[in-house]
Amino acid sequence: MRIAVFGAGAWGTALAIAFSHNHEVTLWARDAAFIETLRGSRCNARYLPGVTLPASIAPEADFATAAVGAQLHLVVTPLAGLRHTVRELRRIAPDTPLLWACKGLEAGTGRLPHEIVTEELGPGAACGVLTGPSFAAEVGAGLPTAITLASADPSFAQHWSQTLHQPRLRIYANSDPVGAEIGGGLKNVIAIATGISDGMGFGLNARAALITRGLAEIVRLGRALGARGETMMGLSGMGDLILTCTGDLSRNRRVGMELARGLPLADILSNLGHVAEGVPTTREVAKLAQAHGVEMPISETVDAVLHTPGTALRDAVEQLLARDPKSE
Repeated sequence: MRIAVFGAGAWGTALAIAFSHNHEVTLWARDAAFIETLRGSRCNARYLPGVTLPASIAPEADFATAAVGAQLHLVVTPLAGLRHTVRELRRIAPDTPLLWACKGLEAGTGRLPHEIVTEELGPGAACGVLTGPSFAAEVGAGLPTAITLASADPSFAQHWSQTLHQPRLRIYANSDPVGAEIGGGLKNVIAIATGISDGMGFGLNARAALITRGLAEIVRLGRALGARGETMMGLSGMGDLILTCTGDLSRNRRVGMELARGLPLADILSNLGHVAEGVPTTREVAKLAQAHGVEMPISETVDAVLHTPGTALRDAVEQLLARDPKSE
């Protein structure tokens, strides 16, 4: 089978490598010079250094060439690029099954990824989300990983999870894309909070408390949006949350740690070299929580630190710690 992967960042490259063991993969990026470098070096030194691209991966800069003839489209751009990419795929190859591995909430609209796709393709499209606890460097290196493939169509989720499943990249079918995407998006917000806590030296007890209470916030908002609680307790919820809040490879945790050091957010993002989806997502999460009347004090504190000028980091943390105790 031929799979077209759109987005040659760290995660797109890692998934291309994983799926290339059993399938032919086209790896697309819009930067033609970058693609030529990939073809020559067989290594994505910019985003996933030290991992060789197998011969079964064909780097490609022409969008239509990548899209036409593929049996599956997999969009792994930053979330900001999902809508435009899906729109182009609808124009060029509208009937090809679609997966995406983007996480977060769309800036300005608050849309989850599956809502963006539905707006562009219409209801009933053959599509689903690939998400879960997965650092690109480990997947690219072939280390064991388990993730979720969620679709509103259970038969779609079952078929493609079985088709793409392999011993070192286990894929579990799920029929709750809302829960899967809420877990995948909001864990980045909580990871920023745990990074701040770690950076301020609050210790492992505080980190465990933030992860646990952060999960409670994720579940509350997810249920308000129609998600199933058990989804958010699975790989795409609790699993992804634990990994992102504790792993040194987490970009969002790194953002929090750098904030605790006193660095300006603009400098942190510039030095990061990758997209930290938790930063724009935090603003949209705060809006959603307010719109649905959901209490999310950790997320709201992170939003204030990131997006309210003049908010002192230590004051914000102290206000969060000073909240009245409640029943768990």
